[in-house]
Amino acid sequence: MTTAIAAPKCLVCDTEFEVQADWEKGEITECTACGQEHEVVEKNAAVVRLDLAPEVEEDWGE
Repeated sequence: MTTAIAAPKCLVCDTEFEVQADWEKGEITECTACGQEHEVVEKNAAVVRLDLAPEVEEDWGE
């Protein structure tokens, strides 16, 4: 029996994300409806959880 992963929803506009097989924890993905960026905070065989992506900090990349 195969368990389907429930599609996570955008935390801003409630649009369902299409779960990508290559998503990894920490990856940033964008809502196709409103453009809000989300971070993958958990991914396993049954669950994908997203949170709002952190804003770019001034010292990132230094």
